[in-house]
Amino acid sequence: MLITDSKQIMEITRNAKNVAIVGISKNKERASYQIAEQIKDKYNLFLVNPKYAGEEILGKKVYSSLKEIEEKIDIVDVFRNPNFIEDIIKDAIDIKAGVVWLQPGSENMEVIEKYKDKIDIIYNSCLGVISKIV
Repeated sequence: MLITDSKQIMEITRNAKNVAIVGISKNKERASYQIAEQIKDKYNLFLVNPKYAGEEILGKKVYSSLKEIEEKIDIVDVFRNPNFIEDIIKDAIDIKAGVVWLQPGSENMEVIEKYKDKIDIIYNSCLGVISKIV
């Protein structure tokens, strides 16, 4: 289901415990790094980027994929090129994640339409902004 109601988005943000950031970067100028740094004390963070798998960013181990994470993931926060989100959404469905949150610039409407009945999807919203409010 597409989640667009701001109250529902805030409730998801407030109740989440485990957040996976897919597309984490070591570059401190990138939004994925900045938001991970901002929310690292609020959530149990899992960082995903095959380029940095096995390394640490912000003191957290980096995984190569969502499927390596053993914990239940409440929010899959995606910072990837829209051309690559279909596989991420498929992995999120496979691990029974709570919601896929496509950060601004990661949206692919064709893929969103294809999977909206299989997993909850948030887009057109930023976890970093919402997490400051709740």
